[in-house]
Amino acid sequence: MTPQQTVLLTDRAWPDDSIERSIIEDAGFALVAGPADPARVEIIDALIAEHQPAAILTCWATVSAAAIASSAPLRVVARMGVGLDNIAVSAATDSRVQVTNVPDYCVAEVSDHAVGLALAWTRGLVAADREVRASSWNPAGARLRRLSNLTCGVIGYGRIGRATAAKLRALGARVVISDPHPPADTGGIEVMPLDGLLAASDIVVLHAPLVPHTHHLIGERELGLLPQDAFVINVSRGGLIDTTALIAFLENGHIGGAGLDVLEEEPAVPAELLAHPGVIVTPHIAFSSDASVIDLRRNAAEEVVRVLRGEPARYPCNNIPSALSTGVSS
Repeated sequence: MTPQQTVLLTDRAWPDDSIERSIIEDAGFALVAGPADPARVEIIDALIAEHQPAAILTCWATVSAAAIASSAPLRVVARMGVGLDNIAVSAATDSRVQVTNVPDYCVAEVSDHAVGLALAWTRGLVAADREVRASSWNPAGARLRRLSNLTCGVIGYGRIGRATAAKLRALGARVVISDPHPPADTGGIEVMPLDGLLAASDIVVLHAPLVPHTHHLIGERELGLLPQDAFVINVSRGGLIDTTALIAFLENGHIGGAGLDVLEEEPAVPAELLAHPGVIVTPHIAFSSDASVIDLRRNAAEEVVRVLRGEPARYPCNNIPSALSTGVSS
């Protein structure tokens, strides 16, 4: 195999690479797999420099600007997920390398997870389970809420945000949204500026991407706008919330709790979050189900094959001149 025919799988969040390998090798390309757990950036850089891949499949591992520049045959970096914060997209664009993702594989799962966290908080499910396991049986002490009496603010109204909003509305909640580019037709859902949404929402759900201008989108000032005892849900990226500020507002009692599937420094969980009775933490699994992981793996690998065969990407994330993205010399 020539270097142009090599696909590098940097890491994976599942037990084996059988699906990716089958699709890549059946298409006539070679698959080289890195370590399952995402390695340090310098190790990934070295793998890419060594194998000179024409395509990179990456789950959590960082694909740096240096790595992109080091592989002359590189034509596509495919994110096995939605967010692109672990890929140097600008460097890829400058090098005329297509970046792709799989934006639609886990819409049901992430929206279900967000709604599940909201229900777990309103019904006190996790807190009650913890108490019973600690030999406490105190139904009179439960502080429960009726979801249909609450306002839920959804920040980010893309595919997943729309699904979450629809599910919350189906449960009777009032839903408001904030998005810099909302659709013309929101189905009757009120669009608000971020500050207005925060001030109005008993539950806030984050469905925004992590890009430079959304880093710490929810910080001390924003948390201060929330009503007393509000609940914050983050199923997007940990960097959207200033963790230090969140902990302070939890400890002073202004925020009633948080449902966090993502953290700023995964897998480290601050002790203050673990100790707070109103906090629910799950280990970045909102995307996951038996069906979604198979869809993700298959769709990402098929996207790589598509680009390497000179076909247009189904989900391009950067603008590459068409002649180059299809492999035609200029």
